[in-house]
Amino acid sequence: MSSNKVTVSRKWLGPVPVKNGNKVPKELWPKERRFCWIVRWHETNGRKRGKLFEKKREAEKFALKLQESVNASKQDEPQKIKLKYFISEHKKLMKNQVSEATLVDQIRVLRFLVDFLGSERLLVKISSRDAEAFIAHRLQQKLSLATVNKDIRTLKRIFNLAIEPRGYIREDSNPFAKIKQRKLTPKTIRYLSTKEYHALIENNDKLWWKAFISVAYCCGLRKGEILNLTWNDIDFINQLIHVRAKERSKDNLAWESKTHENRSVPMPEQTAQHLANLQAEAQEGFPYVFISPERFEIITLLQKKAKWSNLKAIKNNLNRDFDVVRRRAGVSKCTLHDLRRSAITNWAQALPIQAVQQFAGHSNITTTKKYYLAVRKEDVEKAGTFINKLLTQSK
Repeated sequence: MSSNKVTVSRKWLGPVPVKNGNKVPKELWPKERRFCWIVRWHETNGRKRGKLFEKKREAEKFALKLQESVNASKQDEPQKIKLKYFISEHKKLMKNQVSEATLVDQIRVLRFLVDFLGSERLLVKISSRDAEAFIAHRLQQKLSLATVNKDIRTLKRIFNLAIEPRGYIREDSNPFAKIKQRKLTPKTIRYLSTKEYHALIENNDKLWWKAFISVAYCCGLRKGEILNLTWNDIDFINQLIHVRAKERSKDNLAWESKTHENRSVPMPEQTAQHLANLQAEAQEGFPYVFISPERFEIITLLQKKAKWSNLKAIKNNLNRDFDVVRRRAGVSKCTLHDLRRSAITNWAQALPIQAVQQFAGHSNITTTKKYYLAVRKEDVEKAGTFINKLLTQSK
C-alpha cells in the first residue's frame, strides 16, 4: 500500500537545450525541452515507484486508479501470518484493551476456528466459504442460536482488527463480514411485580439480602456494580447511588463498569433505609457495602500472589443463595438479573427513553428499547378491562 499521495509530474528527457550559448531558462522548458509524464508513489516499505507515460491524460488516468487502489489498501500484499501465531499475538495485544471475560471469549472462538481449519492456515487464505462452513459446523453441534450468533459477532470483530490496524488481510476481505446472524426469537422479559419484590424482602431476615435485592430491583444495578459499591458511592442526602470506577489501592479493588462510564441512579427511600440498616451493622471504617472484610482480605491476598482473576466470583454461590431466598419467598423462578430488568421496565413506564438509557447504563439505546416493549401483568389486565368495556359500550 502506498504511504504517500500518488503524484503526476513531467519527466524531463535529455540535457537542457542551449540557445545562443546559454541554457534555456527553466520557465521555458515545457516549450523547448523534451519530456514525458511520470506517476510517482511510495510503498509502505519505503520503496519508491514510478511509471512513465507519453501523454498527460494517460498518466492522470493511471494515477486516479492507483490512488483508489491505495485508498482501498490493495497495493501491498498483506503480511502472511498463520492462525496459530495470530491467536498468540491477539492474546498479547488485547490484554488490558478489553475486559478479561471478553478476551477469554475471543480466544475461545479462535481456538474453535483453529480446530476446524487447522493451525497452519494463513489468515489471508480464510475465505467467506470457510467462515460459512465453520458456522454451519457450530450449528451442527446443537449449540444455542445465541451462542452461534455471539461467535459470528466475535469473529467479525477480530477479523476487522486483522484488517486495521494489523494489516494481515485486505480491506473488504473479512470472511465473516457477510455472515448473517441466525434469527432468534427474543426471550420474554421476566418481570417481577412489586408484590413479588415485597415477598423477597419480607420473607428473609438477612439485612444483606434485603439491601442487595432492593438496590437491584429499585435502582437497576448490575450484579457486579452492586458488589463493587462502597459507602462513598451511597449519597443518603440526595438519595443517589453513584456507579463509579475504582483504582486499585489498599482499600479498593480495581473495577470498571461494563460500559466504562460512571453514572448516578436515583435511590428510593425504602432502599436508602435498607442500606442504612446494613451500614449500622457494618464494620467501622471498612469501605465496601456488600463485600465482607474476610472476603476482601482473601481477594487482596490472591492478587498479591497473582492468583486472582477478574473472572472469579467476588462473592461465592451468590446465584445459588438467591435461589434459596426466592423459593422461601414463594416467588416463581427468576434470576438476580431479572431484578435489574424489572427496574428498567418500571422506569420505562414513566420516563423518556434517554433517561432510562442513562440510569440503566446502556451504551446502545437499542438495548433500552426492548424494555418499552415489555408487557407486565398489569398491562395485560388493563388491556382486557379496556376491551371488555369497549364491547359493553358497543351493545
